[in-house]
Amino acid sequence: MMRIILGLVNYALVALIWIIVFRVILEWLGVAFGTNPIQQLIYEISETLLAPVRTFLPTIYGFDFSPVVVIVLLELLLRII
Repeated sequence: MMRIILGLVNYALVALIWIIVFRVILEWLGVAFGTNPIQQLIYEISETLLAPVRTFLPTIYGFDFSPVVVIVLLELLLRII
């Protein structure tokens, strides 16, 4: 039973990492959030993870490094599990 729960947590963390990657790609392409329900979902899920990091990590020369920090933290959490 515990193995199933850990597997689900593992899949959820990997999904969060991919959601953040998709958000970064959409931002690089200049795609506006709000025109597509899937884009809105990606934005809302990723913003809940990125917003707290942005309060501690300011943008540096116009670059937002919060996705990198969140992905590294999620990867560390995956390694612990």
